[in-house]
Amino acid sequence: MAEKTDAPATSSRRTLVIDRVFDAPRELVWKAWTDPEMAKRWWGPRGFMAPAAEIDLRVGGKYLFAMQSPEFNNGEPIWSTGVYREIVPYERLVCTDSFADEKGNVVPATHYGMTEDFPLEMLVTVELEEIDGKTKLTLRHEGMPADMAAGAETGWNESFDKLAASLQ
Repeated sequence: MAEKTDAPATSSRRTLVIDRVFDAPRELVWKAWTDPEMAKRWWGPRGFMAPAAEIDLRVGGKYLFAMQSPEFNNGEPIWSTGVYREIVPYERLVCTDSFADEKGNVVPATHYGMTEDFPLEMLVTVELEEIDGKTKLTLRHEGMPADMAAGAETGWNESFDKLAASLQ
């Protein structure tokens, strides 16, 4: 089930909230977010692969991920980066989220042919809760352009479908 929470009516920004339960222990779901090789197995929506993932898991550390599809961006990778703001092992990750070039430099969304509505930086919070040997994941993606939230929700859910499969 996904829930979208609108920002104030005068804002064109939205916070996307998605809850998913994975049939896997919390430690394994945490590792899927924090181990580059595991992240490459699921990062990106259906039809995308993740050819690169770098993770410096510490407050102030950065991540750099690439996702790639032959049908999108002329088959060239789309890079994203961010800085970890909060890390509570096995419970919570908070990081910024920006489009990037292959060196990790922040670029506007227009670099990848998207609208100017995307801010240079958004915020992602991942919370993990263990429930009877399964893991409830709550994702909050803040600062999403309101008109892009439905596409982002689809993309995250397709990524989470891949995550579920990778945890088996």
